[in-house]
Amino acid sequence: MNKTEILELFEQLNISYDIVEHPAAYTIEEMDRFAMPNANQVAKNLFVRDDKKRSYYLLTIQKDKTVNLKELRALLNSRPLSFASEDDLLNYLGLHKGAVTPLGVLNDTERKVEVIIDEDLLPLNNIGIHPNENTATIWISIEDLLRLIQRHGNTVRVAKI
Repeated sequence: MNKTEILELFEQLNISYDIVEHPAAYTIEEMDRFAMPNANQVAKNLFVRDDKKRSYYLLTIQKDKTVNLKELRALLNSRPLSFASEDDLLNYLGLHKGAVTPLGVLNDTERKVEVIIDEDLLPLNNIGIHPNENTATIWISIEDLLRLIQRHGNTVRVAKI
């Protein structure tokens, strides 16, 4: 799904959102330069896999957090973790580097990717994520995001990262 299809789906499902169009942004640092409203609610997204390429995880965390992959491995009870390749990103989520978003799982036809939402995001009214393209940011409620992922059939869980 591309940005237009995502927004059409939101309309069909009566999901409220705000959107800001901006130049392509590949990192959180680039996003911060745009001085968008509610910039503190923009989430960082990381795509990781285990060493056997059997399990894939999309992490959605507060933008200023770093992730220790060894600690994450223990939390997920997984094999050793590393960042997934750009090929994996394209194959499983239909996304390119710099456009990682939990909405990418809507392209995951095998429902192989598990989404992990950082519980520290829960107090925010909305979070800012890309709509499968890095030239816009949408603000959506965590509840709507969780329902959308579950509706699609991917596993999603909230965890302390």
